[in-house]
Amino acid sequence: MNTHQNFPLEELSIQDLFNQEGNTKYEIPIYQRNYAWENEEITALVNDVWDAYCQSKGTYFIGTLVTYDRGDNRYEVIDGQQRLTTLYLILKSLDCEVKSKLTYRSRKRSNDTINKLPGQEKDNPDLGILRGFKVVENAINEIVGTENKENFTKYLLAQVHIIHYRVPRDVNLNHYFEVMNSRGEQLEKHEIVKSKLIALLDEDDRNVFAEIWQACSEMNVYVQSRYVQAANVFVDSLRIFSPSIKSFKDLPVVGGSEDSYSLDDFIKGIKATERRQKKVKSTGMFQPIIDFPNFLLIVLKITLMNRTNFDLDKFILDDKELINAFDEAKPDRAFAKVFAFNLLKARYFLDNYVVHHSYEDDTQESNPWQLEVYQCESSSYNTKNLSSDGHLQARLVQLLSMFEVSFTPRQRKNYLFYCLYHLFNDTDLNRYVDFLSALADKYFFDVYANSGNLNNINTPMPGAFDGTVLKGGQFDLNIRCTSLDFDGIYGNGKEASKGIPLFVFNYMDYLLWSMYADKLSGKKLKESDRERREFFKKLGCSDFGLTVFEQFYFSRTRRSLEHFFPQANVNEQITEYEINCFGNYAMIGSDINSSGSNWSPKSKLDHYLDASGKISQVSVASLKLIIMMQKCKDNAYEGVCPSGQEWVYKDMLEHQKRMVAILKDQLG
Repeated sequence: MNTHQNFPLEELSIQDLFNQEGNTKYEIPIYQRNYAWENEEITALVNDVWDAYCQSKGTYFIGTLVTYDRGDNRYEVIDGQQRLTTLYLILKSLDCEVKSKLTYRSRKRSNDTINKLPGQEKDNPDLGILRGFKVVENAINEIVGTENKENFTKYLLAQVHIIHYRVPRDVNLNHYFEVMNSRGEQLEKHEIVKSKLIALLDEDDRNVFAEIWQACSEMNVYVQSRYVQAANVFVDSLRIFSPSIKSFKDLPVVGGSEDSYSLDDFIKGIKATERRQKKVKSTGMFQPIIDFPNFLLIVLKITLMNRTNFDLDKFILDDKELINAFDEAKPDRAFAKVFAFNLLKARYFLDNYVVHHSYEDDTQESNPWQLEVYQCESSSYNTKNLSSDGHLQARLVQLLSMFEVSFTPRQRKNYLFYCLYHLFNDTDLNRYVDFLSALADKYFFDVYANSGNLNNINTPMPGAFDGTVLKGGQFDLNIRCTSLDFDGIYGNGKEASKGIPLFVFNYMDYLLWSMYADKLSGKKLKESDRERREFFKKLGCSDFGLTVFEQFYFSRTRRSLEHFFPQANVNEQITEYEINCFGNYAMIGSDINSSGSNWSPKSKLDHYLDASGKISQVSVASLKLIIMMQKCKDNAYEGVCPSGQEWVYKDMLEHQKRMVAILKDQLG
């Protein structure tokens, strides 16, 4: 059990929570609703603990419990009642000793029901509790099983922990609710982390730390607009992180901040209405690509990279592990300062050097991805493109958005860590785009084209990215793959496919766009010009214009796997194996896929092309698809193939061969 005299926070194992000395009682007050968790919530909790047990996690945090200390070991449950009751039901189901009592004030039926568990003979029971107990029993039987129950129970009691926050007895409970309602949020894991770190610092450093934390926690605006000392930290009209500020000690001292108080201080007397109102500067808002807890984990990883004993293989970007990850870092005063400095710097890089998505809808005419730097000009706050070089700006946007749409789950954003880690050492934009290009190549050839890094469904195994990209804490972006066996890994329709990951399609479309950007962009070439003819010859289709390439961007909706020859039309001439190959696949928007999944390839031409017959209505989703469509169009309207055979297996093989040739070109 870990406690701090200034913070009424207790880290308790489930064993300690329910088996404390002194006849501990947890009272559910009358103003709390009845027990209401259903199958989904209960099963999820059991599943989470089971997963932690299977992964042999040392400590697994299950959430928070907020109580009001009534004295004599009586704790009125303010927040966390549903989780606490479920844990009690689980222990009863596992036939564990439970010394602490769970009681319901002025609810005799609820008390009678919970006291008689696991048996139930009394009429008129609390049906919510009784139903919850039965769900618990079923979940344990189905998920854990009889043979694992004993070891699971030991793990639950010893290794599953909860944060118990005890509101002191000298706090007015009505005032507590007023404050908590004003805050509009529960006690979150990142607040607990903040409390633990800030407790390590003296008063002046606490104020600096708190200002950084508050500014960085608002993920949908530029940090320069929220940080009160922005003018002293960000120079050149707020565009540049000052090179003179190299560590926490160089940051300007600030006045007292309500956010530097402990949680105990906050609850005892600081009202939300007393908080200092920070000036909000006029600027556009954006949709963040990551939330604050997961961003904290990325910054923690950056901070730990300098430790010689840091084990990359055990570090997981999963906010469920947030508290545990910081505890395992064994933070001290020096660590808290380094982390705060890294937090501010990483947030600056995230806002100004990584793409965000605007609040505008995806349209064919407008790329919603933003890569803009925040600035102040003539007392007016605005944003402008990160690079004044249009070609460089476009390439940065395409690379960064390609990574982002490939790895949307927050726990899989290794690429974002690599970007920020690089920027900590080098912000030159030409070297940044070279880094991103090399990272994309490294991802494809040494992870996705390396069967040793893939599981049985061709998904990268845990640790595949860090183990490939980082060596001894340094980037290793040299391609180790000497030859590409694409068909051997992903198949070519001659046997059952094991699956093709989203990144493979995104990387392919990036290379297609990059070919255009390198060879044709800005040259205003006619269809008859040799360079343009050779370009489309390499693609394997006739010229469909350049507007598609100019408009292309990585839409966030491109998450649906399109069979150009539809699954519904499989017959004796073409097999299920054959259509499940890279040459018949494209990644497009789910709305388009659902509406036209059963159309024949020729029918798709009519639905997917606009009135001009040249520009694809799905061009923003997939360049690969427009190439396939144009080849089908060539076959259909140039008399090459009979009706109904405009796109068949031989066309798929030929298209795959040409796409793989473009991939191989990256190896030199």
